[in-house]
Amino acid sequence: MENNDSGKKKKGFSWIIDKLLNLFLIICGVAVIWILLQVTCIASFKIPSDSMEPALLPGDNILVNKCVMGGRIFNIWDAVEGKEVSISRLPSLGKIKRNDVLVFNFPYPARWDSIGLNLMSYYVKRCVALPGDTFEIKQAHYMVRGCNEPLGNIKSQDALMHIVANGREKDYGIVMSGYPYNGIVNWNIVCFGPLYLPAKGDVIEMNPKHAALYRNVIEWEQRKKLYQRGDTILLNDSVISTYRFKENYYFMAGDKVMNSQDSRYWGLLPEPFIVGKAVRIWKSVNSGTDEIRWKRIFRKME
Repeated sequence: MENNDSGKKKKGFSWIIDKLLNLFLIICGVAVIWILLQVTCIASFKIPSDSMEPALLPGDNILVNKCVMGGRIFNIWDAVEGKEVSISRLPSLGKIKRNDVLVFNFPYPARWDSIGLNLMSYYVKRCVALPGDTFEIKQAHYMVRGCNEPLGNIKSQDALMHIVANGREKDYGIVMSGYPYNGIVNWNIVCFGPLYLPAKGDVIEMNPKHAALYRNVIEWEQRKKLYQRGDTILLNDSVISTYRFKENYYFMAGDKVMNSQDSRYWGLLPEPFIVGKAVRIWKSVNSGTDEIRWKRIFRKME
């Protein structure tokens, strides 16, 4: 009897171990699948600020489709340690269009004159110009040559122009000066451009104006410094008369134009920094009251 009971106990113990092991493997499998989905297909981000009002409110949680451009593949440990990161993408299943809302890594995490990748710094803005577009702002309104569709939040652009026309920009704490902060062009957020957004493979003449407009992206692409001596442009110690771009670039703008740190201030967004396209609000919580905003749940991005 003692041996029989002992055998039953061993079998029972083995059965429990097998079940626990199977449960552990299932949990690991689900975790791996979830991580793969996060990396390659879809991710969730929480909106911390009001720069995209009224489309997005603080406390909104959005789903981001990475398949539109293809999920990014890179060495995450190198990125965390601040090393240079080589980014590649899975095959894309769509295209970015003007007025799409995108999530991206902010390209100036350390210095305003030096593009860098910080995986912990995410922005969400609306794409108002694509690679190959010529973008400008006239009387605070966004325009792309050859494009007749409204770009960005028109009501907010109207409001900004009304504030500036009445000389009240300081009352609202609005910073008027804009990218590239250079006397050659001397742009501001109500009179900006025209600015050509380079597409991969585009070639431009290197002159003082183009050096001012594209200095940051050229230095980022080449990992070299751009200098100007009179009308001569040098990349490190080599004189260059033309430049061929290696990446596509985008112009991003917040819907709340009076309070948005966007491309009007920091310039062009390199394509490798784009995470994906925001598609839906899946949860929305009022950050002040912790109440769920039921009417915003599963709302499609517009």
